[in-house]
Amino acid sequence: MTAGRRSDARLPASARAARRMLDLLAADAPTEELAAQPARLRAEGAGPAEDAWIEETTEVALSVRRVLDQHRRREAELVALFDTAGDLAALRDLDAVLRAIVRRARTLLGADVAYLTLHDPAAHDTFMRVTDGSVSAAFQQLRLGMGEGLGGLVAQTSRPYASIDYRTDRRFRHTEAIDDGVAEEGLRGILGVPLRLGEEIIGVLFAADRTPREFTPDAIALLASLADHAAVAIDGARLLEETRNTLVRLEAANATARAHSETLHQASDAHDRLSRLVLRGAGVDEVAAEIAALLGGGVAVHDTDGSELARAGTEPFTPSPESLAASRAEGRAVHAGGVWTCAVLAGSEPLGSIILTGPTDLPEADRRLFERAALVTAMLLLMRRSVAEAEDRVRGELLDDLLAGPGASAHRDGGSLTLRARRLGVDLGRPHAVAALDCEPALRPRLAAETARTARGLGGLAGTRHGHVVLLAPSDRPGALARGLAADLSRVLGAPVTAGAAGPGTGPEHHAHLYAEAVRCLGALHALDRTGEGADTAELGFVGVLLGDRADIGAYVGRVLGPVLAYDAERGTDLVRTLEAYYARGASLSRAKDALHVHVNTVVQRLDRVAQLLGPGWNSPDSALEIQLALRLHRLARGTDTPPHP
Repeated sequence: MTAGRRSDARLPASARAARRMLDLLAADAPTEELAAQPARLRAEGAGPAEDAWIEETTEVALSVRRVLDQHRRREAELVALFDTAGDLAALRDLDAVLRAIVRRARTLLGADVAYLTLHDPAAHDTFMRVTDGSVSAAFQQLRLGMGEGLGGLVAQTSRPYASIDYRTDRRFRHTEAIDDGVAEEGLRGILGVPLRLGEEIIGVLFAADRTPREFTPDAIALLASLADHAAVAIDGARLLEETRNTLVRLEAANATARAHSETLHQASDAHDRLSRLVLRGAGVDEVAAEIAALLGGGVAVHDTDGSELARAGTEPFTPSPESLAASRAEGRAVHAGGVWTCAVLAGSEPLGSIILTGPTDLPEADRRLFERAALVTAMLLLMRRSVAEAEDRVRGELLDDLLAGPGASAHRDGGSLTLRARRLGVDLGRPHAVAALDCEPALRPRLAAETARTARGLGGLAGTRHGHVVLLAPSDRPGALARGLAADLSRVLGAPVTAGAAGPGTGPEHHAHLYAEAVRCLGALHALDRTGEGADTAELGFVGVLLGDRADIGAYVGRVLGPVLAYDAERGTDLVRTLEAYYARGASLSRAKDALHVHVNTVVQRLDRVAQLLGPGWNSPDSALEIQLALRLHRLARGTDTPPHP
């Protein structure tokens, strides 16, 4: 070094300046060191003649220094970009990619804040997606419409824009929301570059300082290069995320398909099990037990009128009309009142209902199984109905033969009829009553079906004859039978059902006469404006006496005058004779007392006793007519048709 310095001292000042500049450049000396060399050379004795050359040499050296610095910076930026590309390529999560982009942009440009907005196709604007270095919540939630602010202009024009001081820069369309957010964050110098995928702008990448800053072309180019890498990384992350989501959806779809397939298999297996039960002739109770076992609850099956057909694993439960109506309307099982209800239908025709108790939250597969069970139950009930209809035809034919007059049929032989009846479980040796029933014409087919079902329950026969529905059933109380039929069938049909009955009779030879009397009784009920009621001829009063083939005069007299006759027999009074005199003299007290040769008060007292025995309405027009007829029949039974004279 000493020898070198001695040799430099012997060189001219211009040569020393050139040598020293080269040495400094080789040593990577800072720009300040190069700029200080002219002053040092003058201090070492350089003359005025060499100043111009020294200044020129210094300028050249500074220029070389700047070029070297620029290349070094560019090299560093390229290395940083390559590192960024590698980092972004390694990331798979979109949020991680976006955070890495913004963090690297802030680092490379030495900015106070970096942020990224993405395009929202639905809202036609951009929204703040990721920030780094931001402290303002309002700024982090900004949305920039197309053309609004610096970022909106970048998104709209697909070109980079920079502002030394955004607050005073009037080149951009300022909005209150954007200006407030930028002011709260304290930003001044802002640079924004587009995130571009081909011709599509997917967002904007920003670098900003909280002091005014002039962004150089190199800084703009650097951020734009980073934005290009970022756009590719974002697109890759999006595609990967979409692929991942697609795979998740596919897996979910596969799981759903597997579950659906398993459900279908289970439903098919359950349907086969139930169908096999029906085909081998199982009853409703066996099917109900199988359904209860399959669904893990209690099951009850009901007929259309709510009567229970079968029950397994549950207490008696009446189906709700509202639930049944909802199930019929929706065509599905419904849950209400803590139970599941499903209407049993054949097309639109109701056959009954099925109820499931126990499970409150029924999975879709079990719900469909329950609905399948209702279909199987419908099939079973239809089969049962077909069998019942066939049996009803046989029963109807037997009933026709029983009700036909003597000699009307080749099958009227009493022994043959009795044998046929026995095969159907009907014992003609017991007392039977015959009821004729009627309702509005549109409901007569249903009345016939319900009457047939009632007949099977009573161990009797039912059918239609001459436009009437007829029932033959074991009973020695035809009036009670008629009243029960009218009440029950009116409730089932939801319309008045009138029933006239006659009987009892034992043996096939009596049934034709009972049928004729029951039809006359039915007609009398309509004539007496008693539609919707049930009665036998004996309960129609004197009308029944007139209509009956086998009128029981004594029973009628006893029913009307019994208490009075008994009172006279026990106490030796003349209440019957007083009534005869009273009605024979036009219901006149004074004329009756003359005929009886008693005081008028005596007549009044006797009639008061009659009122106590027969009831307060004894002297109403209808009751008076009944009493007078009974008095006349009583006299006929005694052998005279004229009242005795006192």
